[in-house]
Amino acid sequence: MLLIANAYVMNPATGEEGYQDILIAGSRIVKMGENLYDTMTKNGETEGLQIIDATGLVAAPGLVDVHVHFRDPGFTHKEDIETGAKAALKGGYTTVVLMANTKPVVDNAETLAYVLEKGRKTGLHVESCAAVTHGMQGGELVDMERLRKAGAAGFTDDGIPILSEETVRSAMQEAKKLGVLISFHEENPAFIENNGVNAGAASAHYQIGGSKREAEIDLVRRDLAIALETGACVNIQHISTKEAVDLVRQAKAKGGDIHAEATPHHFTLTEEAVIQYGTLAKMNPPLREEADRMAIIEGLKDGTIDLIATDHAPHSREEKARPITEAPSGIIGLETALALGITYLVDTGQLSLMSLLEKMTINPARMYHLNAGCLAEGAPADLVLFDPQESFTVDGFVSKSENSPFLGWRLKGKVKGTVCGGEVLYEE
Repeated sequence: MLLIANAYVMNPATGEEGYQDILIAGSRIVKMGENLYDTMTKNGETEGLQIIDATGLVAAPGLVDVHVHFRDPGFTHKEDIETGAKAALKGGYTTVVLMANTKPVVDNAETLAYVLEKGRKTGLHVESCAAVTHGMQGGELVDMERLRKAGAAGFTDDGIPILSEETVRSAMQEAKKLGVLISFHEENPAFIENNGVNAGAASAHYQIGGSKREAEIDLVRRDLAIALETGACVNIQHISTKEAVDLVRQAKAKGGDIHAEATPHHFTLTEEAVIQYGTLAKMNPPLREEADRMAIIEGLKDGTIDLIATDHAPHSREEKARPITEAPSGIIGLETALALGITYLVDTGQLSLMSLLEKMTINPARMYHLNAGCLAEGAPADLVLFDPQESFTVDGFVSKSENSPFLGWRLKGKVKGTVCGGEVLYEE
């Protein structure tokens, strides 16, 4: 058995917080309460008990990231499921949902089975989406029912927008029938000359054409209208513009089963970072203007944006060393997400720590109907221990890649341990 003693427990699923001990047996929490260790000592129940003294630490449900790329199969020079899992655990995550843009694409039961089986061996809870269309080509729908039965957590062609309105409508209708989430990458290439760089100060700096904000606005408007029409459960991924935030707000007000996610880089950085850090700050959709960053924060505050997801996107050093128009888009994010949230949302007074944790635990878990994101007796023993006051310098990563503009940054909120399935799988 494992006892986490003297922790300040924060449970976003109930809104409850306070000092408690947490007793774990096997993969479950068996008891929570004050002074459990003293009671067990008096009763002679401490033999073989592993104890973690969590004095000064917050104990929260293990973080849940529903937008992650582990690049396996096909691109394992960037990341693989084992190294991605280590990065997740170091960041306090106990559950991740992988995207389908691997090689081969996760558009068939065999590739899905490979990913899920390899994930099981890591100790981390690894779920995976399947693609919406075969080969992520935007045409023929996959056999969504078969893939759902094979274990697909949801469906997305993330990385590539689906341009056919007919295909989107058919996919939403099928997702609604199956009761499963469908997520959308919203960038219309008709408004993009060079992706990953905002059409504005950043593109002007590099003297190139960039990605106009209309690229996101156009598809978000279309897909929210179809979601309201079909009643499908829809997630708007990595939102980047103030207009898209407003569109989601309006759709939610009309009663749609609509969700939206923000990344730590989009609530932390603007296109000025692309000028400063070059390709390390190039991502799709791109970093935009300060007004967009503040609109995203406002969306997080009022619940329009109900989850924070990293879009952890590893690339090799050689790939990111290419010119701005040739380097791939994306940054890693699992190891810095919680600290960025604490530093730039909680410490700035934008969100309470409980609200931040809600968007990183129970909200994404509920969206995917996962048994995660809650600390309770009988619940899975998945939790993170962190010191919200400890500052640290980002000086390296356990991810196979290090493509991050946050390298060298001073942040607050240090993960000290991650327990997944009742096992201590990360300890500082």
